Amino acid sequence: MKRINNDKVREWALEVLNIESKALRDLRNQIDKEFIKAVRILSSCEGRIVVTGMGKAGIIGQKFSATLSSTGSSSFWLHAAEAVHGDLGRIKEDDVVCVLSYSGETEEIRNLVPFVKKIGAKIVAITGNIRSSLAKYANSTIDVKVKKEACPLGLAPTTSTTAMLAVCDAIAVCLQNMKGFREKDFAFFHPRGSLGRKLLLRVKDIMRKGRFNPIISENSIVKDALVKITSSHAGAASVVNKEKKLVGIFTDGDLRRGLERDAGILGRKMRNVMTKNPTVVRDDDLASEALKVMESKKIDEVPVVDKNFRIVGMLDVQDLIAAGII
Repeated sequence: MKRINNDKVREWALEVLNIESKALRDLRNQIDKEFIKAVRILSSCEGRIVVTGMGKAGIIGQKFSATLSSTGSSSFWLHAAEAVHGDLGRIKEDDVVCVLSYSGETEEIRNLVPFVKKIGAKIVAITGNIRSSLAKYANSTIDVKVKKEACPLGLAPTTSTTAMLAVCDAIAVCLQNMKGFREKDFAFFHPRGSLGRKLLLRVKDIMRKGRFNPIISENSIVKDALVKITSSHAGAASVVNKEKKLVGIFTDGDLRRGLERDAGILGRKMRNVMTKNPTVVRDDDLASEALKVMESKKIDEVPVVDKNFRIVGMLDVQDLIAAGII
């Protein structure tokens, strides 16, 4: 391999980006009645959106199908070559088959589309050749023709696949908006993603409870409280009255501040050293909302109460980190 200076590498990269960005700008003129028709067909699909293709277009198709599924449109990917060897049975009459093929003349695609028509499913074609065999069979054809590939040989699919991907994203977003698909819906389909955790995870799902939630009577002495806090591997304890209602919290900070004022603090009763009327969160609160409360109050632990103000847990900032909320 010959030595190439950095300026030349940068020049090549910028040329690719310029070619592809220009193609995307030009593509706006191809968002026409046929595009709208295709979106309408897909939005009215009573079955599933089947996405198929070959080669690089097929890879774009796989991403398109995944995007549809995650934004509220039931979809699955079907390999065009496998379809005519038995997988055709996965297509039903009420499905819409979205076929990606830049040339529209790929042998596997030409073999497949007549059988899709025979099943009765509608076809949406995404192609760079609106006069192709594929386009002739399609109920709607979206034109993604580009002037040139970014590949210097003009052979490797580069600009054409970028255009295809952009149009597929545009379709998916249109369908998402038409369905009224919102953050909470997205979170439902992504429960282990960061957004899913923030929108679905509640305080009760991650709070410390049982033996990890130290609860101390207001009449207990500090020494006993420290033993319980230590055995619970906690940094604070909730303090309750004789009715088991929360009246305070005792933290490491309370202990340090108390020692500065009173060397005999270990023998004092909790009601005299605790922080009274502490900030609390509800067990049904979103964990992300609890985080906002803790940040605004600049606290690392917060007692968790139920609707009757009974202490049911303790939320520590470390629990939020472990759950991926932070």
